[in-house]
Amino acid sequence: MAIDCSIQKYFPDLTNDQIDQFAAMGPLYRYWNERVNLISRKDIEGLYTHHVLHSLAIAKWGGLKPGDHVLDLGTGGGFPGIPLAVYYPEINFTLIDGTRKKIEAVNAIVAELKLGNVAAQHARAESLSDKFDHIIVRAVADLSKLIRWCRPLLLSPKSKIVLLKGGDLRKELQAHTHDFTIEQISLTSYFEEHYYDQKYLLIINQNQTV
Repeated sequence: MAIDCSIQKYFPDLTNDQIDQFAAMGPLYRYWNERVNLISRKDIEGLYTHHVLHSLAIAKWGGLKPGDHVLDLGTGGGFPGIPLAVYYPEINFTLIDGTRKKIEAVNAIVAELKLGNVAAQHARAESLSDKFDHIIVRAVADLSKLIRWCRPLLLSPKSKIVLLKGGDLRKELQAHTHDFTIEQISLTSYFEEHYYDQKYLLIINQNQTV
């Protein structure tokens, strides 16, 4: 499986090393997905559009900066953390998930891709003592739970929770805590594929000192 053309279409300035790393994800995920359910087995052919490019919406937003330490909470099969770690080699990513087998597969993929800026751990948010510049999440739970889990892990009042989520979000947005303000960005403003209809990037900003 070569790199999907949509990756280079939207990110034309990738280095040769990055292109090679993205291309290697195809066979790596095919191999590991047969052994551990990292993504839906019916969706492996959609790996690049539905998972890699989806993760890179956070790069299109552009709020992560060199030197940041970013937590991927509930990484599952390594999304959005692994694609972002390829795109941002100067940013350190910690990937956590509560399923040990997934983290073992993620660590194997990270090693094959030679990503020195990634640490993947079998852990839950409640067990972490570190704090992070930003926290990225891909559709792990409803908004109120995510904010509750993330709040103690934010490094500063400028730290953000960056959430990839889809569907009708009106009820969740209405119920969120007012300690935070939320910017909602439609992914159709970044990508033209129909898959991104009703998919959003939520930038969650704190209104008070953490």
